[in-house]
Amino acid sequence: MIVFLGQGRMGAPMARRLVEAGHKVTTWTRASGVPVAAAVDGAELVITMLSDPAAVREVLTAALPGLRAGTTVVEMSTIGPEAVRELRALLPQQVALVDAPVLGSVGPAADGTLTVLAGGDLSGCREVLAVFGSVRELGPLGAGAAMKIAVMSALVPAQVLLAETFAYGRAHGVDHGALIEVLSGTPLGVPAERLRVPSAETRYSLAHAAKDLELGAWEGATLATAARARLQEARAAGLGGRDLTAIAEHTLEGAAPRVVPLNPSAVPATNGMYSHAVRVGDMLYVSGQAAFDEEGNLVGEGSMTAQAEHVFQVVSRILADQGARFADVAFIRTYLTDMELRREYGAVRRKYITGTPPASTTVEVSKLFMPGLLLEVDLIVALSPAGR
Repeated sequence: MIVFLGQGRMGAPMARRLVEAGHKVTTWTRASGVPVAAAVDGAELVITMLSDPAAVREVLTAALPGLRAGTTVVEMSTIGPEAVRELRALLPQQVALVDAPVLGSVGPAADGTLTVLAGGDLSGCREVLAVFGSVRELGPLGAGAAMKIAVMSALVPAQVLLAETFAYGRAHGVDHGALIEVLSGTPLGVPAERLRVPSAETRYSLAHAAKDLELGAWEGATLATAARARLQEARAAGLGGRDLTAIAEHTLEGAAPRVVPLNPSAVPATNGMYSHAVRVGDMLYVSGQAAFDEEGNLVGEGSMTAQAEHVFQVVSRILADQGARFADVAFIRTYLTDMELRREYGAVRRKYITGTPPASTTVEVSKLFMPGLLLEVDLIVALSPAGR
């Protein structure tokens, strides 16, 4: 049995390909309400196609009780080689791990024409991976993840470069159509044509493009660093869910607003009276986060540990949406309804905030905005223009 974790733009058509090929497939999403450990129980093969390293780590951590000896986990998200190494340390040695991110978007996922970049021992999954398209066996574990980031470090900046080329052309009276026609005779012809009219369908989201460049950040990457900053600006302006080709419109329109409210789709919606976070330049101000779910129901009633875990998981998704980590937190403020529970809270906090702690304030309050809440946490985060 194959269990496919993640049914987003790429995951859904990929799971359908497996079913059409005759495999027995069970799919799982957060919205299903099924514990992920129960979903993977008895699976021979577990495939993950999720948004980012934090999501993969969270889901596979929750899956651990259900993973049996002999199961193979195939990680197909774009998370980078460092995250793959962390997963190998997380998973039991009796559970095999393969990294196999893909090149291609929604259309190739549906058609089975993706390029699978695989690292590790494929003996337990080679036939299954072939259902998705052509498989490149690249070497040891992590080789596929590294290859994917290397390729995107070229392809994504090229799109940003062309967007800036179009903006330069407009500023100097260059006819847009003529510019694309001239570019069509160069190696940049295909991506230039793709940017002619930004796609209404999100095939490869701008937010994922920014995330991919953030994963590939290194000191010598000057061109990728500039492209990453441009994408982060567009993401902060609310274009994260649009196709990457929207970067052309954004670049032509100019800089983003100074104050950008942010409400990532990966966290429970607000009541409309506040935003989860606001970005101002390279600073991120995160609203007070508390333990309630997508329906507004209390999570972890009576348990400081459960509520704190929920809060820090939500915060991690907000940070990931802006290419940040807990190491980027400059200030954290915590409101507790019972200071006697601070040790339980502190034990959870230390799992997420390691190393030298940020500036911090912890206060006791008589009550919070929802009955049963034991804590609320707000933060100030430093965001580097390079996403480092």
